Amino acid sequence: MKITRHFPNRVLFKITFVIVNMLMVATRFSLSRSVHPILKRSPFSSHSSHFTPKLLLKSHPCPLWSSSFSFCLQAFHHSTSPSLSSSSFSACSFLSPPSMASVDENIETNPLLQDFDFPPFDIVEAKHVRPGIRALLKKLESDLDELEKTVEPSWPKLVEPLEKIVDRLTVVWGMVNHLKSVKDTAELRAAIEEVQPEKVKFQLRLGQSKPIYNAFKAIQESPDWQSLSEARKRIVETQIREAVLNGVSLEDDKREQFNKIEQELERLSHKFSENVLDATKKFEKLVTDKKEIDGLPATALGLAAQTAVSKGYENATAENGPWVITLDAPSFISVMQHARNRALREEVYRTYITRASDGDLDNTPIINQILKLRLEKAKLLNYNNYAEVSMATKMATVDKAEELLEKLRSASWNAAVQDVEDLKSYSKSQGALEADNLNQWDINFWSERLRESKYNINEEELRPYFSFSKVMDGLFNLAKTLFGIDIEPADGLAPVWNKDVRFYCVKDSSGSPIAYFYFDPYSRPSEKKEGAWMDEVVSRSCVLSRNGTTARLPIAHMVCNQTPPFGDKPSLMTFREVETVFHEFGHALQHMLTKQDEGLVAGIRGIEWDAVELPSQFMEYWCYHRDTLMSIAKHYETGESLPEEVYLKLLAARTFRAGSLSLRQIRFASLDLELHTKYTPDGSESVYDVDQRVSRKTQVIPPLPEDRFLCGFNHIFAGGYAAGYYSYKWAEVLSADAFSAFEDAGLEDSKAVKETGHKFRETILALGGGKAPLEVFVQFRGREPSPEALLRHNGLLAVIG
Repeated sequence: MKITRHFPNRVLFKITFVIVNMLMVATRFSLSRSVHPILKRSPFSSHSSHFTPKLLLKSHPCPLWSSSFSFCLQAFHHSTSPSLSSSSFSACSFLSPPSMASVDENIETNPLLQDFDFPPFDIVEAKHVRPGIRALLKKLESDLDELEKTVEPSWPKLVEPLEKIVDRLTVVWGMVNHLKSVKDTAELRAAIEEVQPEKVKFQLRLGQSKPIYNAFKAIQESPDWQSLSEARKRIVETQIREAVLNGVSLEDDKREQFNKIEQELERLSHKFSENVLDATKKFEKLVTDKKEIDGLPATALGLAAQTAVSKGYENATAENGPWVITLDAPSFISVMQHARNRALREEVYRTYITRASDGDLDNTPIINQILKLRLEKAKLLNYNNYAEVSMATKMATVDKAEELLEKLRSASWNAAVQDVEDLKSYSKSQGALEADNLNQWDINFWSERLRESKYNINEEELRPYFSFSKVMDGLFNLAKTLFGIDIEPADGLAPVWNKDVRFYCVKDSSGSPIAYFYFDPYSRPSEKKEGAWMDEVVSRSCVLSRNGTTARLPIAHMVCNQTPPFGDKPSLMTFREVETVFHEFGHALQHMLTKQDEGLVAGIRGIEWDAVELPSQFMEYWCYHRDTLMSIAKHYETGESLPEEVYLKLLAARTFRAGSLSLRQIRFASLDLELHTKYTPDGSESVYDVDQRVSRKTQVIPPLPEDRFLCGFNHIFAGGYAAGYYSYKWAEVLSADAFSAFEDAGLEDSKAVKETGHKFRETILALGGGKAPLEVFVQFRGREPSPEALLRHNGLLAVIG
């Protein structure tokens, strides 16, 4: 169960179980850094594949948090990870000589098909995609033929070869989709779009394989079933369930219809995401009169001038302009919060909430078709609606999710009403003409002014205390304290796609490497999807180990869109950006610190979707922990620590507008469920009518009649969160209660904190998807979760009590 809180950016991972699902998700990207790809053997090497399958069906974007109306929209990502033996771990060596005998010279040198330690992100180009993916699919078809002929209901004859097949496609497809998310080009899009149907066709064949399905059923029905480990039982049960959800039991004609639906949904999902990105990039407002952008802080002016330079205005400066305003998060948020020019705020806001809703980029027909096809898919699988299909792989049920959202809505409503009254009163006291008629583009501006007045905190003035390097140092020190790990820069070890990407090595207390991760921190609106996310590059896997190692080490990637450096200033982060980094790192920790030996449930794989946010949201709590915050909050020029009184004000402001922020998330989650349970495509109501109806119960100030927010709702139409957005709320109960274990132990007691941190690592972070999430939580906490901690942290306990 889960309750809402106003944590700014959180990014949710998606996790799915089926192997095919994993593959379909391989449409993301992985992270890597450094510049020289380590290309090793030829593509014909006979070594086994070195990248595990991702059981994480989609990437995990953060929710649409509201305090600064920033949309941490999902972006797809994927990953790859070599099996590690300290320094050497070849990742991709999967094309054997026989199947490649007729391959031409270009295929032999195709970087997607090389045997490498880390993905060669720096040299992969669009021209490599078509031949590389087709050669790979040809090889995997052959491998699947062989598996189906020789399969037996045993781990060595079923699960291990299956994991290798999935891993191979996951890694390579993940590479190109990662690049599409962080280094988008028209050529790369076209190449991916052309081979995508072929990739989906293979995925469907794999997911609907009767020999594989029957072998898993035979394992479950065998006398040895009870002797299997809990993790192996979870794998078998998951594969059976997911095979059914992938249409394995359908008759031939219905299976053909199902497959056509899956192909079309995959295409529509990609198109939806591309339209959002293109619509976001399309808006550029050139400003030459500084009065028009009065109120924007120096950081925003610098960013706007920097954008202008990139658009050809070579002499643009922060002081004298010209400036270019965009819909990219750092620019958009700054205008909404700080621009005194109400007309500018209205223009930018209206453009934002109508993105991708007209012309060639109109997502309206795509939304309608996606909803129609999802319902058809559900009916084919004998479900009443698509939400029931989604819930089949989650902790919650439709009824339980709706029940939770309604409890949260009723608990938040009065507080949200008071929030609006407070804004009206304050804006009126400041002489605002709009005080009695506040609109959507006024809320964030006056909220920021009220927060500054009430708590004497100006987020822009806090930026100098949160430089990128200090934040990362403090985060890594916290990880050492809690989990006994050391994190060291490893730049240069792995190829990267952009010079700003960082690469790190994670070591245990003995100094041995146990994981690696990439971090791509800065916004690049011309080529990079918005939002923040984490995904695996490769997961821990014993099956894919080599060179005498026990297991291949996991590799993760983290992607954010925070404010980049400007001029001679480093990246100076807002407090919300700090929280986002902590959030994504929580996801990465669960992936990297796993001790699960079964690759298909290691790390973030196989964890029920509505539980996977636990470690990420848990890490956000440490941003308010005094010692942690003081360790990262050092003025980038003077080294001065954040003043104690400012820290206390940050704590006091933590629940500012909690009711409103809670309702915003409830609107998104409720709308998601409504569209996937009760909505009838092509019926009397449009999707926008549904949004307006839901908003009447979830928004004190209703959205504009022309609001087309749904046209940019990547989470549910392009990111796999369909009938799953409620998961953010569900997991908040778990994360708040988990942090309360540290509060109970005593946050000032370093020994108790370390002991509790060790227990958290050995349960929540170590057990992966090999154990039911509720059982894992009970093993850590000693009892089932309670919402009390969340309500207390949100300042809503009295409201509900």
